[in-house]
Amino acid sequence: MKQTRSWARRCAVQSLYQQALSGGGPATTDLEFLAGEDSRRVNQQYFKALIEDLRRHAREIDRLIAPALDRGLDEVDPVEGAILRVGVCELAYHPGIPCRVVINEAVELAKLFGAEQGHKYVNSVLDKLARQLRKTEMKTGS
Repeated sequence: MKQTRSWARRCAVQSLYQQALSGGGPATTDLEFLAGEDSRRVNQQYFKALIEDLRRHAREIDRLIAPALDRGLDEVDPVEGAILRVGVCELAYHPGIPCRVVINEAVELAKLFGAEQGHKYVNSVLDKLARQLRKTEMKTGS
């Protein structure tokens, strides 16, 4: 079975969501999200890199997200907040992944896990941030 970055993103979102529910501290080890029958689907190297970047740059990621929101980040649904954090992490710290891929993956995760119209909100916020963080890429449409 092919290991994918999509599953790595999915596991990262689940990890962040569980962390948010536990009050900010890691509720479980990140390896829990790599266990089970789906572990073969996850690009484990990418998952670990993503989690490391999310932790290392947590404050900066939140600082980048805040101006693009219509409310405080603490008022955003925890699922959509986790998805936005993963998306912004990729936009800011993983330039090898095209911004359209980042946004599309985030929208798909929001459709899967988020509120009924949450994917529209995620799309809007990440599109704004991609225009800021990936100006050249957005202009050329790459």
